[in-house]
Amino acid sequence: MTVPQITVQGLSKIYRVPVRAEGLRASLKSLIKRTYNDVHAVLDVSFAIESGEIVGLIGPNGAGKTTTLKILTGLLHPTTGLARVAGFIPWQRKHAYLRQISMVMGNKSQMIWDIPPMDSFRVLGEIYSVPSSQFKQTLDELIDLLDMQELLTKPVRNLSLGERMKCELVAGLLYRPVVMFLDEPTLGLDVSMQLRLRRFLAEYNRKSGVTILLTSHYMADVMALCPRVILIHHGKLLYDGELGALAQKMAPFKLVRITLGAENGSVSREIPLPAGVEITQRENNLLTLRVGRAEAPSVTAQLLQSLPVADLTVEDPPIEAVIDQVYMEGGV
Repeated sequence: MTVPQITVQGLSKIYRVPVRAEGLRASLKSLIKRTYNDVHAVLDVSFAIESGEIVGLIGPNGAGKTTTLKILTGLLHPTTGLARVAGFIPWQRKHAYLRQISMVMGNKSQMIWDIPPMDSFRVLGEIYSVPSSQFKQTLDELIDLLDMQELLTKPVRNLSLGERMKCELVAGLLYRPVVMFLDEPTLGLDVSMQLRLRRFLAEYNRKSGVTILLTSHYMADVMALCPRVILIHHGKLLYDGELGALAQKMAPFKLVRITLGAENGSVSREIPLPAGVEITQRENNLLTLRVGRAEAPSVTAQLLQSLPVADLTVEDPPIEAVIDQVYMEGGV
């Protein structure tokens, strides 16, 4: 049996935060006797990730995603619990461990602002003691995958946000880590650049076998890259499994969108529908119906026979709506 690349058991992080009431009296009282509240950023979270997996860590703002990543990279000590990444305890911050992991954050830069990326890459190569032959080979592969030859000699301050993110990924992969933590890697990027970075991450994972734990508020990132998701809310783990299975569990229905023929005119009049079918939206000659997953094929056939259908599509409900339903209900 193989040992998981990342193992988390009963992980919790509690912050002790000072609080006080408003007003001068409360301010003076707090100088003598402070009152504290315990804030549970992460609460009894457990999961395991196998080598080579790409897993999405999702949740609303303040759910505990970034705190979890910071614990796994050794930037924070947990209050309780155990974790092992690539065989190491992260918060011991051993040099051998730091050579095995990389963390790229969409809102923070590790590139030096006033010099070209190539100079920063050389500095990182020296810091991580990357042999010159391996450095050149890895750099050439990454530059080719990201199509960024023309960026290497420009000062970082002159690069666009998307171009800088390409450089951040190269900087994080130069020493060939076995585990990569990505925190909002496509934050602020346009749709085209988001697509390119997703393709790069998928291709690099396929070629290198690197294990990736990704957090993102863009569900398109998660859907494109992560067959499996770990969903946390208020610091607690709510779901760990396939994204598609979560959608089927929380939204056991399909959306059937129908465009009626022009001769039918508006759909304001009553339209005969099969039992159990619910109209969720109607506008001019457009209809959106909610149909149980199991009944969708038979209902679609009935609709095609009984209505003057010009166009018909069958869709899953938007994954964002499914995730929002989990957040609202606080469980799966």
